[in-house]
Amino acid sequence: MADDVCNGPAAIRAAMLNGVPHGFFGRDGGVSRGEVAGLQLGFGAEDDAANVAENRGRAIAAVLPGAQLAMPFQVHSPDVAIATGPMEGDERPRVDALVTTTRGLLVGVVTADCAPVLLADEQAGVVAAAHAGWRGAKGGVLSNTVEQMVSLGATRENIAAAIGPTIAQASYEVDAGFRNAFLADNRASARFFTEGEPGHFQFDLPGFVAAQLHAAGIERVENLALDTYAAPARFYSFRRATHQGEATYGRQGAFIGLA
Repeated sequence: MADDVCNGPAAIRAAMLNGVPHGFFGRDGGVSRGEVAGLQLGFGAEDDAANVAENRGRAIAAVLPGAQLAMPFQVHSPDVAIATGPMEGDERPRVDALVTTTRGLLVGVVTADCAPVLLADEQAGVVAAAHAGWRGAKGGVLSNTVEQMVSLGATRENIAAAIGPTIAQASYEVDAGFRNAFLADNRASARFFTEGEPGHFQFDLPGFVAAQLHAAGIERVENLALDTYAAPARFYSFRRATHQGEATYGRQGAFIGLA
């Protein structure tokens, strides 16, 4: 893992969002140490707050230098808020997606296996960042994000979306009860599960997220197909940290804005 102090972190870009300032990040290029070494961007990881602030500053500089930052207090909900200025600290809204039309403002989320989703209607000048774990995705956070974007002038046919580093199906084992909860909502969700060990299944979270975006009327969807669990040198993973008995786990980030 590189600690690129001089050059800062390299943002992972999505072709679908070309022309819009954005970036997904992994561990490279940060100052955090120990089990969360790297570009650790979450304040809930038992990391030094000064390190988190430095890491966030580096991520901002890699996406939109000089921008302000708005991030929600994530609670695995379907809820969305509009950001018009910076949001940090305890006063942040307890939601899992932010939408903005404010230039010079980045909206962002942190993740550690859940899907970070960045969306943009470049023509209308509306962007959004969503945190889509299974609860939020199942509950409608992506359709709600699209609705909020449309309320600010975006059109579904012009919105592009990208799914960043997320735990992949091969790494995401769930039990029958988990699968049954999805089937109770929609029997067609069976296509996101393959059989694994007896009584267990492998869940395709990014596939489910992509399907939710399509159901919300978004046709241009890019999945970067980066498995957080399987790449410990590159990404943080809650599930991997749990399996390895680590005391804490880091969070990577995803940011988008309007220049």
